[in-house]
Amino acid sequence: MHDIVIRGGTIMDGTGKAAFSGDVAIAGGRITAVGGKQGPARREIDATGLMVTPGWVDVHTHYDGQAMWDPLLAPSCWHGVTTVLFGNCGVGFAPVKKHHRQALMDLMEGVEEIPNPVLAAGLTWEWESFPDFMDALERRERVIDIAAQAAHLPMRVYVMGDRAIRREPATADDIAQMRQLTVEALRAGAFGFTTSRTDSHKTPDGELVASRNADDLELLGIGSALTETGTGAFGMNSDFDDEEYELRWMRKLARETGRPVWFLLTDRYEDPQRWRRLMKAVHTARAEGLPLTAQIAGRPIGVMMGIGTALNPFTVRPSYKALESLPIAEQRKQLRDGELRRKVLAEKPSEAEVAKLSQFRQLVTSRWDKFFTMDDPPDYEPDSDKSVAAIAARTGRTPDEVAYDYIVEQNQFLFFPVVNYVEGDHEPIREMLNDPACLLGLSDGGAHCTSIVDSGLPSFMLAHWGRDRRRGPLLPLEHLVKRQTSETADFFGLSDRGRLVPGLRADVNIIDFERLRLHKPELVHDMPAGGRRFVQRVDGYEATLAAGIPIFERGEHTGAMPGRLVRAGRNGHR
Repeated sequence: MHDIVIRGGTIMDGTGKAAFSGDVAIAGGRITAVGGKQGPARREIDATGLMVTPGWVDVHTHYDGQAMWDPLLAPSCWHGVTTVLFGNCGVGFAPVKKHHRQALMDLMEGVEEIPNPVLAAGLTWEWESFPDFMDALERRERVIDIAAQAAHLPMRVYVMGDRAIRREPATADDIAQMRQLTVEALRAGAFGFTTSRTDSHKTPDGELVASRNADDLELLGIGSALTETGTGAFGMNSDFDDEEYELRWMRKLARETGRPVWFLLTDRYEDPQRWRRLMKAVHTARAEGLPLTAQIAGRPIGVMMGIGTALNPFTVRPSYKALESLPIAEQRKQLRDGELRRKVLAEKPSEAEVAKLSQFRQLVTSRWDKFFTMDDPPDYEPDSDKSVAAIAARTGRTPDEVAYDYIVEQNQFLFFPVVNYVEGDHEPIREMLNDPACLLGLSDGGAHCTSIVDSGLPSFMLAHWGRDRRRGPLLPLEHLVKRQTSETADFFGLSDRGRLVPGLRADVNIIDFERLRLHKPELVHDMPAGGRRFVQRVDGYEATLAAGIPIFERGEHTGAMPGRLVRAGRNGHR
């Protein structure tokens, strides 16, 4: 007898083949049969009229810290995600010496906007080495599976100390030590190594992060660890100021290691054609047999801006900034004062204050044509007439006035698509999603607590690209499912999941596609030390199973915690 049989659903098995009707049988945490009519089970779930898919495998998150205090890893778990991979963008918490813990929290706050007080209250620091960190993760109960990558920033600080923070070049001995630490991490189960080479990543003091200027000798030296272990992928985030240089060392690394090399790809306002040039380079590399891949997002990466958020158009204006330490309700009360409103609107940000901001934060002081009001449910492909600039032109007000009144008087959040909205629609994203040289990622779950909430990306992929899009073609549901199950799992060697195939892990979503709907993001106070963050709820998930155990039913946690740490090199993972 089976443990569970999911009866009569429309099965999209993660392989990309056409959907079909039938049952999915589960026993001992594994899928035992797919399709047709299966025998009796201890529990049967009626999936008539529902979509049955593998659980989503989200390979770009920043739950490095949250995994220590939150067994749920919400919001990702609400959206059908059953496996998350963190350690992205070169930031993490291991290895670490006691006197460098604050430096790593500063880096995480500066790069991923996870506040220092939250990290200080939530991290237990029961580790020094990366293997110790993995053991600490493994000791905790959790709902969904987690996996980790080794990160460049903590490793550089561990080896080089203050020289790393000052961005000094690594010596040959430094590189050898970092290479050995990477080998150690990979053998402890890390799924790869990541680094950051972008000016968008700064410390809270506005300094570029420790890895920003690492040269190709350092990157290739560390990357050679992947050859020794035969496991892992090498990922990075770069501004590509020197495209030829970046592509040269990535190609060399891919050739010498034979391991997957990936970089983050978005379209940018400052260089709208850059992404196409980079994709051409990826195709050229692949034609030569080099495993180079672009990791992409399935929608614009957008900043939410309002009272209590990390950023809005007025945070660099002195009168507004003076209120930021007050409770949100008190801020709103004072900002509704007519005299203060006039004062804030009359102020202009100083050049010195703007210079401290990262590149994308500088954008939000100037591009009123890219500020949009947000509907419920949210529209992530808004028409230009929803922009603050357009509303200002229609109503005879200044853009400042429109934005101020929207976030203060109406108590709403503005949406600013920082990247992936250069052309004002999703056509470039559709091109990327249809390109097999691209890997879906960039949900950033766990990061940018009070500015970005893209962890609902898996749900958005189905609802927007598979049903709701009005400003361009849709994409096949089977393709969308494959993009965030077998493709993401296979890329990182998570070989026991990502498909509804007998013998694989029974991570399953049962979805009422007609009811699938993302809620408007909301700001909540549920983090350690009373920290706040954006979350986004969703309707339409009838059930999510992890290892054959229902973990969510109709949006409610069942209390089950079958999740665990997944280690590369174990149980067939590579």
